[in-house]
Amino acid sequence: MSETVVPIEVSRAMFNEVYIPYLEAQQPIQIYYGGSTSGKSVFLAQRLVLDLLSGDRNYLVARAVARYLTKSVWAEVESVINTWGLQSLFRFRYSRKIIECVNGREAIFIGLDDTEKLKSIRASHGAITDIWFEEATEATLDNLKTLQKRMRGGDADVVKRVTFSFNPILQQHWLFKEFFEPIGWAEDQTVFNSPELVILKTWHIHNRWNTPQDIQALLDETDEYFKAVYTYGNWGVLGDVIFKNWKIKDLSGMHDQFTNHRNGGDFGFGKDPATIVVTHYDRAKKIIYVYNEMYEQGLTNDLLAIRQTGMVGKGMVVWDSAEPKSIAELVKYGANAVGAVKGKDSVRHGIQWLQQHTIIVDTNCIQMQNELRQAQWKKDKYGETISPPTPIDKNNHLIDPLRYAYEGDMNSFWLI
Repeated sequence: MSETVVPIEVSRAMFNEVYIPYLEAQQPIQIYYGGSTSGKSVFLAQRLVLDLLSGDRNYLVARAVARYLTKSVWAEVESVINTWGLQSLFRFRYSRKIIECVNGREAIFIGLDDTEKLKSIRASHGAITDIWFEEATEATLDNLKTLQKRMRGGDADVVKRVTFSFNPILQQHWLFKEFFEPIGWAEDQTVFNSPELVILKTWHIHNRWNTPQDIQALLDETDEYFKAVYTYGNWGVLGDVIFKNWKIKDLSGMHDQFTNHRNGGDFGFGKDPATIVVTHYDRAKKIIYVYNEMYEQGLTNDLLAIRQTGMVGKGMVVWDSAEPKSIAELVKYGANAVGAVKGKDSVRHGIQWLQQHTIIVDTNCIQMQNELRQAQWKKDKYGETISPPTPIDKNNHLIDPLRYAYEGDMNSFWLI
């Protein structure tokens, strides 16, 4: 295949207007962040397709965990190609997670947990010119430095670019400290441009394909933190967080030592994911090790049973007892599944019990990290925590099954 421009015509109407000036942005660091449904990921997928067709760019598209790639950023790029009717110009190499243009240029999709692939990754034709971190708040500064080493070589006339896209979870995040603090970013600011850095903040009003229902759901958000972050795309500031007793650690070398398992699960299908959390309990030291997680939408119970047995074999998973029929189906499909007992005040008591332990979360368990960061108590109209303390019922798809997993260990605590 020759490395040449593949000419196509794409109507301006295919893009959200706010992003059009950035189709050819050349700054080495580019940040597109903001609220949910702002269209930023779709725009970057559109730009990626055009860049591959231009004949002089290769992409490395990264997320923290490889298994999240297919249903997120890969799906966005594939959707753009299909919507624009360009299927004949691209080849989808699903097993290798590569989308290849007819001119030889490639988008290589990589999970930052795929360490072996990271060591040997390279484009088939030319150098990697672009790195796109989707859901960049999942990544670390070390991840950035590791991938930037893969951009060496190539045409000196082609600018190398690193692009980040994300919802701005917390001001304490390294992305804020690395790129926003040094320029004195103001909360009401939406654009920053310099020769080295571009930042664009967008939210739902910038995506003309949002439905009225999409917008209303965001506007109806009642929690102050979630409305700031996901509705308006502001950097989050958390006050009274529930969990301060946890830390992140690479547990990959310790799995053989984890024999005292506690596993929990929560059902979901559409908007809410089905989840499984796999842990080891060091009772003597009061340490809970969270070392594997599943967080997927659209799984029927037969597929859920396959996921469970693939993660824990014949090990038991304690599931949300609100769905006894689903638990029965999991058992029918060969999974060792039981329902949680719950009981009066089980949520509050379960959280209090977890707070008395050190929780160590594997670096690859991104969703659990995000939930622990954001879990908060409900507040009254004066901003005070209500009594008795009650957690906000959001982003708890893994925290809930963590409680279920340890019900048996909590029994004596509940009797105090």
